[in-house]
Amino acid sequence: MSVSSDNLRFILGLKLRTLRRERGDSLKAVAERSGLSVSYLSEIEKGKKYPKPDKLIDLADALEVPYDELVSLSVKDDLGPLKDVFSSAFVEEFPFEVFGLESQDVFSLVSDQPARAGALIRTFLEVGRNYDMQVEHFLLAALRSYQQMHGNYFEELEEAAKAFRERQGWTDGQPPSHETLRDLLVTEYGYDVNLDALADHPELSEFRSVYVDGARPTLVVNSDLLPIQQAFLFAREIGHCELGVDERARTSSWLRIESFDQLLNNFRASYFAGAIIMDRAALLRDLEGLFAEEAWDPARVQACMDRYNATPEMLLYRLTELVPNHFDIDDFFFLRFYHEPGTSDFQLNKILNMSDVPVPHGVGLSEHYCHRWPAITLLQELERAQVEGPLTKQPSEEPRIRAQRSYFLKEEAEYFVLSVARPLALQPETNSCVSIGFLMNDAFKRSVSCWRDDAIPQVDVNLTCERCPLPRADCTDRVAPPTVYEEEQAQQRKVEAVEELQAAIRDS
Repeated sequence: MSVSSDNLRFILGLKLRTLRRERGDSLKAVAERSGLSVSYLSEIEKGKKYPKPDKLIDLADALEVPYDELVSLSVKDDLGPLKDVFSSAFVEEFPFEVFGLESQDVFSLVSDQPARAGALIRTFLEVGRNYDMQVEHFLLAALRSYQQMHGNYFEELEEAAKAFRERQGWTDGQPPSHETLRDLLVTEYGYDVNLDALADHPELSEFRSVYVDGARPTLVVNSDLLPIQQAFLFAREIGHCELGVDERARTSSWLRIESFDQLLNNFRASYFAGAIIMDRAALLRDLEGLFAEEAWDPARVQACMDRYNATPEMLLYRLTELVPNHFDIDDFFFLRFYHEPGTSDFQLNKILNMSDVPVPHGVGLSEHYCHRWPAITLLQELERAQVEGPLTKQPSEEPRIRAQRSYFLKEEAEYFVLSVARPLALQPETNSCVSIGFLMNDAFKRSVSCWRDDAIPQVDVNLTCERCPLPRADCTDRVAPPTVYEEEQAQQRKVEAVEELQAAIRDS
C-alpha cells in the first residue's frame, strides 16, 4: 500500500472516529481530555488534519489505547474496505473536484457509518474485480459524467476556437486545410512534424500519432491517415498549445490513461480542434436548413461532410456539442461500432448517452446486439458490398448513410437515428459505423421536420437478441434465442405463483 500523506490522514481519522464512538464519547469529551479544540479534533476525524506526535500521544491517552495502535495503518476487518479505497489509486486519481468535491468530503460522507459503508464498498470492490474494472474505467466514466453535467457544450472552448479562427482570418466558415494547420503548428508553435517514423515500428501501425517532447516538440503522424484526419491531429495539437495544457497524452489512440487531467485535457483539446474545423456559426446555419427539410435526403448529410471535409465521426460528434444547446434537443446518444467482415462480432467502443434510456451499451459478453439497429444494418450492408460487389475497400469510399425511426421495445421510447458507415483508414479490414440518435419527444419534433417522411423506415429494436421478446417469426434478423428474456419471464411467473399461493392460503 502506498502511504501518502492523504492515506495517513484518512486512516487516522477513520480509527479516531471509530474508537471514540465505541467508547460512547462525544467530540467535546475527547477534546477536553486531550487538550485539543473540538474543531481541530473534527478536522482530524474528517481526514483533513494530521497532528504532531505530542498531540497524538494526548489523543491515545484520552482514548485509552496504545500510541502504536492509534498511529498504525491496521484497522479492524469491517473497516478494511474503507481503508483500501482511501489508500487506492482510485482515490488518488479520481477527479472529485470536477463534481465540486474533495476526497476528504467523500471520506466524511462514508465515515459517519464506517462499518455499513465498508460493507457497501466491499461489494463495489468485488463487482469491480469480477468485471476487471480498472481505474481507467472510472476515469472514463467520470469524463462522461462531466460531459453530461455540461450538456456536452463548453462555451469557453467555443469562444476560444472562434477567437483563434478570427485571428487567422478564417471568417468564411470554411475549414482550414491540413496543410494550413500543419504549417501553423510548425511556424507558430515550433513543432516538427514527422510522417515517416511510425512506419519503422509495425506494432504502432494502428496509432494515429505519437507526441515527442523536447525543446522543439515533434508530432509523429501516421501517413496512412486521410488528410482531414491529419488536420484534426494538427488542430488538436494547436489546441494543447492554445489552452496551455501541461499534462497530456503522448499517443493517439490511448496507450494508457495516467490521470484524469490527462484525459480531460485531451477532451478539451479535441473539442477545440472540432470547433476550429467546423465553425459553430456556419454549421448551425447548415443544421437549421437540414432540420427544416420536410423530406429525408442522405445527400444533405453527405454535402455537410463534404463542406467541412469532415469524417462521419467528426460531424456527428460535433452535432452532440451544438444541437442540445442551440436546438433544445437534450435527449440523445452517440455510438460507434466496429465490425470486421467475416465475423459475427460487432464491437461497441464509444458511447455518450445523454438520455435516460439505456440504449446499446456494454452488455453480457456472450450476447448479440440487436441487428435491427441501423448501425448493425449498415455494417452488414457494407460487408456484403465488399464481398459481393465491385466496391473496393478503400477508406476514401463514399460512406453509407441511413436514417431510421427505432422504437425501443423495452423502454417504449422512439429514437430518430442517423448512422454513417465506412471502412477505417488505418484498419481497412475493419468497418466503422457512428450513430447519433435523438429521442423523438416534443422538443425534437418542433426542431426537426423530416421525421414525418414515410421514406424513413420505422423499426422495432431491442438491446440484444437475448433480451428481445419478439418471436422468431416476427424478426428475421434474430441471431440468437431470447434466453435472458425467457429467464426473466420464468422468474416473473415464479413470483406470481408465490403470490397466488399466499393469497389462496390467506383466503382459506
